[in-house]
Amino acid sequence: MYCLIEDKAMLTGEQLGAAIRAAIEKKGVSKVAVAAYFGVKPPSVQDWINRGTIGKEKLPKLWTYFADVVGPEHWGLSSAEAPYPTDGVVQSEISVGGVNVIPSAHSLQQETSDVVIRQFQTGGSMGKGIVLAEQPGVIKEWRVSERWAQENVHRITSVKNLAIVTGFGPSMQPLFNPGDPLLVDRGINRADVDGIYFFRVGEEGFVKQLQRIPTAAGLVLRAKSYNSLYDPFDIVEGMDFEVFARVVKVWRGEEF
Repeated sequence: MYCLIEDKAMLTGEQLGAAIRAAIEKKGVSKVAVAAYFGVKPPSVQDWINRGTIGKEKLPKLWTYFADVVGPEHWGLSSAEAPYPTDGVVQSEISVGGVNVIPSAHSLQQETSDVVIRQFQTGGSMGKGIVLAEQPGVIKEWRVSERWAQENVHRITSVKNLAIVTGFGPSMQPLFNPGDPLLVDRGINRADVDGIYFFRVGEEGFVKQLQRIPTAAGLVLRAKSYNSLYDPFDIVEGMDFEVFARVVKVWRGEEF
């Protein structure tokens, strides 16, 4: 177990494991997704959580992965001790003309003022474990300014909970087309109000409007398409149903 890195103190044992667990929860990702990022199996991530055992060589990558949600103090490091600035981004070397250099504080500040909105992950990679019918491809990442996010995306749980889902299938035309970018809020995992949601039934994924319908047998959710060629269907108790996120904004592509 590594408790020091370059003579800098950091959390150890159970404290480090608890910090890793908290960072995973704050980032809103699964242990499977974390394992995929580090190139290890999910039980290894669980071992990091249970015992706080993680190889020294993985620590900089750990900081990088969670830098958007936690700072150096989360790992028991002061801003002076940490190998990255107080804005939480690892100050790693880059190659310029074959020479390894550390980016200037100014360039780091410009980069870290952006909001990175990544592809929605289900089970480590988009589509793994669920079927997205007629998926035309994916949009993997957007980088936008904080001001753009504040002025263009409203009524969300947190900017950090935003993710991209690429529109699939024609069932929601003309609201959006296959391949169009949809922004979703991962902080919403229940259809408590009528709206457009990204969800699954069994192993098939859907983006549809969910409407709450009271019946004599209790409340049901009616999944409705915008395309009139597609019939609605009801989601009732006992079905293998999971809400991934609520769609908060869509961009509809047009050909010119």
